[in-house]
Amino acid sequence: MKTKSISTFAAIALLSISATTALITPQGFQRAVSDAIAGEAAHAQSVGKLAKKLQGKPVVVDIYASWCPACKNIAPTVSQLKKQYEGKVNFVVLDVSDRASTAKSEAIARELGLSDFFAANKTQTGSLTIIDPSTGKILSQQRNNSNKAAYTKVLDTAIAKK
Repeated sequence: MKTKSISTFAAIALLSISATTALITPQGFQRAVSDAIAGEAAHAQSVGKLAKKLQGKPVVVDIYASWCPACKNIAPTVSQLKKQYEGKVNFVVLDVSDRASTAKSEAIARELGLSDFFAANKTQTGSLTIIDPSTGKILSQQRNNSNKAAYTKVLDTAIAKK
């Protein structure tokens, strides 16, 4: 019985190593990265038509959860951005801390024309996404980045464009 278990374990280990080795060949790695990038790009290019109340100003969408370390990390940056761009940028916080807040955020997203975006990104807590309201195009999407300059550069360009 022990011999059979050891043989099975060895076979599983060899299969695992073979599968991993195949994945980390340059071609396998390049294909995996290309597929991931293509999938992200196709998925996150545009959010579609936004609600009228969001038109005219760039939109910053914050996917937030009270239990999220990344959200706590970027909170000071978000606060600074809200002060700096008050009246010039629409800030939307979609809270996914629990089921009740997620349901409220789904309703808010639906009202603002962000339903598909929210469905695709509600697990991406700690992310800030900047959207051009006239095109629905995502201008920037960053996760756990507390570097304010990364956002101000995009926002300043978007504001100057309108």
